[in-house]
Amino acid sequence: MIWVVGVLLLAWMAWGPLVLVLAAAALCVPRLRWWVQDHLYVSRRIAVRTAGVVAVLVAAVVVVPDGWLPIPPAPGVLAAPAYVGRPATAQAITSELPPNPQLSAVPAVARPGPLGLQPEVETSWFGLQRCGRLEVTSTDLLVALCEGRSGPSLRLVDPDSIRPQATKGLPEHDDRAGCRGDAFYLDAQDRAVVATTERSVLAVRTSGAEGEAELRTESTWDLKPYVPFGDCLVALAPDWSGRVWWASGKGLVGTIAPDSGDVRVLDLGADVEHGFAADPDGGMLLATDEGVHRLGLAADGAPQVAWTSATEHPSGTAPVLVDGGAIAVTDTTKDQLSVVFLRRGTGEEVCRQPVFGKGEGAVDADLAPVGPGVVVTNDHDYSSPRSTLLGFTSSHGIARVDLTDGSCAERWTSDQVAPGSGAVASWPNGLVYAWTKRPSLLGVSAWYVTGLDAATGRAMWSVRAGTGLLASSDGSRLAVGPGGSVWMGTLAGLVRVTDRS
Repeated sequence: MIWVVGVLLLAWMAWGPLVLVLAAAALCVPRLRWWVQDHLYVSRRIAVRTAGVVAVLVAAVVVVPDGWLPIPPAPGVLAAPAYVGRPATAQAITSELPPNPQLSAVPAVARPGPLGLQPEVETSWFGLQRCGRLEVTSTDLLVALCEGRSGPSLRLVDPDSIRPQATKGLPEHDDRAGCRGDAFYLDAQDRAVVATTERSVLAVRTSGAEGEAELRTESTWDLKPYVPFGDCLVALAPDWSGRVWWASGKGLVGTIAPDSGDVRVLDLGADVEHGFAADPDGGMLLATDEGVHRLGLAADGAPQVAWTSATEHPSGTAPVLVDGGAIAVTDTTKDQLSVVFLRRGTGEEVCRQPVFGKGEGAVDADLAPVGPGVVVTNDHDYSSPRSTLLGFTSSHGIARVDLTDGSCAERWTSDQVAPGSGAVASWPNGLVYAWTKRPSLLGVSAWYVTGLDAATGRAMWSVRAGTGLLASSDGSRLAVGPGGSVWMGTLAGLVRVTDRS
């Protein structure tokens, strides 16, 4: 009997849930069912011993530090291809947009990612922690904003070993008001500026006096006198002068003067779900449930609205700067998702381009800027990791929309499925990376990093990066890291994809 159990376990790990269905169907054969019943007593003893071994292994895993083990794969590792496609050739994306001097030294879009040359996948298990936002310091350490059962935390991660070098727990309040705590950026001094769920903003140093990895709070700005109980901070960004801007879920917008700590507040009177875009001309752009706003400073230093462009539906994305003095957002009109381009100086609508078909498009992830246009991913039918279990997927669709000579057009559309996590572009390589999923009749949930040609939308290559529920990203954002790497924070830790050296 023991060899039968072993064969079933191996087949289950190789081919996934279908093996259990076939095994259950086999028990409908009377002679086979009687044979199993005759050996059931022995099986019980085996089960008790097996349970003991499993308990010892689980106890060992609990005491192992985070990052020292790979993320365990789910059943079905042979039911989905490990790699498809072929390596891409780098074709750089050009853009006229300068980087914000108040952000980290090398913008993510300026880093070259993998080209798909025999890509290697490495994972690091952090238990049940989702590291939804990743940034890279000037010394190539990763700063990860993570969320787990023990609350939110910042982690400094070595990009080679994928192990945490330092961890700092962040303040948490019992009333989280629906906040995910993802408002975070890395400034030009390598400080992690993060909004906490207890309505404060921290500036955290990522290195010590001698350059060693360290997370130390340098400044704290308490916003509880300005943000009432039941509200939370959802957006955080610096303008080009270094002033810190923040927004709450219920529409409060404020500024923090880093030197004096002076706080000024404006009530927009409409809910906010997404982040800021900083205009090189000095303004800040923000989308609310009622429209897109350009914000500036009044004579007394208080934030004020320079213009508002109304939308018919809450934007599913933060504003994104594109070439030609414009910004891109999304809007849904009469059940049709569209990419909308607005002039940065006036808010005048330049054009709008429908994507993904009527009633078949939705978006809740960031747009990826690609010079004169943006790449948008379809989140229609995606609600949570449960909606992609057992081989199911959300609606397909990744599209690029460009603004050229005052008009916009859909440059290409891909049928790849990218649930919930958007896409990120590597301008030096000319590739757009997405965390994609393939439908499976065998009930296997296989997740991939896919590199698409930014010019044509062709999926150049895909490499399997994980299987099962633990490989779901649940809204985490892809990041282009040091050494030609792409990173994703899943429900259980970090995934790194690089070309074979």
